[in-house]
Amino acid sequence: MHMLFISGAEIFFIMFIVVMVFGADKIPGIAKGLGKGMRQLRDATDDIKREIQKSAENHGMDQDFTKDIKKEIDEVKKNVEEVTGSIKRTGR
Repeated sequence: MHMLFISGAEIFFIMFIVVMVFGADKIPGIAKGLGKGMRQLRDATDDIKREIQKSAENHGMDQDFTKDIKKEIDEVKKNVEEVTGSIKRTGR
């Protein structure tokens, strides 16, 4: 996966534009909404994983197949956490 590297000056410029567009009083609300959205995405991936496991147990699916699916979901979840981690670090 290609990582996005942004220097301090670029982060400052982006934050300046965000403040100019949305205003300083609306930024906490935007960050809160973004956090809620990321949490809902994480919860949804957990729900999907649980449903796949439950379905595999009920229908006797091949364990290798379910492990592959779990691996893919975990990878997506890791990527989401990497993005949210960088947002949390730049937001403070």
